[in-house]
Amino acid sequence: VQLQASGGGLVQAGGSLRLSCALSGDTFKRYLMAWFRQAPGKEREFVAAIAWAGGRTFYTDSKKDRFNISRDTAENMMYLQMNNLKPEDTAVYYCAGEPGRNSGSYYYAMFYDYWGKGTLVTVSS
Repeated sequence: VQLQASGGGLVQAGGSLRLSCALSGDTFKRYLMAWFRQAPGKEREFVAAIAWAGGRTFYTDSKKDRFNISRDTAENMMYLQMNNLKPEDTAVYYCAGEPGRNSGSYYYAMFYDYWGKGTLVTVSS
């Protein structure tokens, strides 16, 4: 399984970005896919998740008003639309996948078996 995140860049506060994650190497039908982020000096943080089959989404309360996770099952692509970006959103954003066999909480990075290399988002004030 390979995950490739892209779409990061430099944006001013209040702006928007859409991150993409290209999936390959499996059918992903049973997968839970997620976005995490990691700011310098901080732990990796859950952003959002989506069930590949059915599209149910999961967010933290602090992000659901500005971030939207989606997927295109035909193209094996996952997206994260980020609006009204703030300087504190600056981080490396990672896509992650769990193939439907692990127990535990989707909120924690250790739940996921597969990770992309990450894409840097920098929000200037």
